[in-house]
Amino acid sequence: MKLAAIQMVSGVERDANLLRARALLETAARQGAELAVLPEYFCLLGRHEGDKLALRETPGQGPIQDFLAQAARELQLWIVGGTLPLDGGGPTGDEAPRAYNSTLVYAPDGAQAAHYDKIHLFRFDNGRESYDEARTLRPGSRPVTFELPSRDGHRWRVGLSVCYDLRFPELYRAYAQAGAELLLVPSAFTHTTGQAHWELLLRARAVENLAFVAAAAQGGVHENGRRTWGHSMLVDPWGRVLGVQPEGEAVVLAELDAALLHACRQQLPALEHRVL
Repeated sequence: MKLAAIQMVSGVERDANLLRARALLETAARQGAELAVLPEYFCLLGRHEGDKLALRETPGQGPIQDFLAQAARELQLWIVGGTLPLDGGGPTGDEAPRAYNSTLVYAPDGAQAAHYDKIHLFRFDNGRESYDEARTLRPGSRPVTFELPSRDGHRWRVGLSVCYDLRFPELYRAYAQAGAELLLVPSAFTHTTGQAHWELLLRARAVENLAFVAAAAQGGVHENGRRTWGHSMLVDPWGRVLGVQPEGEAVVLAELDAALLHACRQQLPALEHRVL
C-alpha cells in the first residue's frame, strides 16, 4: 500500500489552509497513494491559543468535516484528517469553552471510518516558550483503531494518535496488542522538542511494536510566528526511515509492504515475548 504523509505550514485562515490541503491531497492521489495523512491542525494554526475554539465543529457536521468527506470521495482516497477542533462542551458556570483535538478518518466513499480524540495534552515551558493545551482542550479517553482494506488484498489494522501522544509508549503497546500494523502520528511538534526527540521517538515506536509508523507534521515558520519541526517521516518495522521532508509543504510517499512486516514479526517475535 502506498501511503502519503502530507506536510504543511498552516496559517491563520481556515479556507486558505483547506485549499492548500486539497492541492496536496490531489498530488498524493496522482502519485498513487491509497492513504493520505494530514498534519495536526491542518485547518488552522491561529495567532492565539484560543483561536481554534471559534472553528470548533459539532461531530458529523461542519465545513472542515465536509471538506474531508468530499476530498476522500472525489479523490478516491482514504484520508486521515490530521486534527480539527470538535466541540468539547462548555461554558457551564465558570468553565471556559473547550474543544477536542480530533482525528477523523474518511473512506473513499466519503463515509467517516474512525474518530480519535487526542488523549495526552501537551504542556511545555522552558522559560522562552510556553504551551498548555489544557487551557483550551479536553483530553480524549480511548485508543482507536480502524481497518483499511488495501488494493493488494491486505487488511491493515491502523492505530491513531496525535503529536504529544508519541511520548507515551503504553498507548502504542495497546495498539500492538490489538493487532495494529500501522501507527499514525499527525503532529505539530515544536522546533525545540522536535529537534531533540522527534526521530528518536518515531523510530522507537516502530521498533518496539514491529509496526510501520507514519507521521505527517507541520513544518516551518507560520504566520503566527511559531516554528514547527516538520520532518514528516515514514518508518518501517525495523526502524528504517523510508521517507522524510525536513521543512516546507510536501507529500512524502512510501510503499508499505505487509510481507516485510510479517517477516520482521516472525524473525523477531518480541511481541510474543512480553512478560509484564
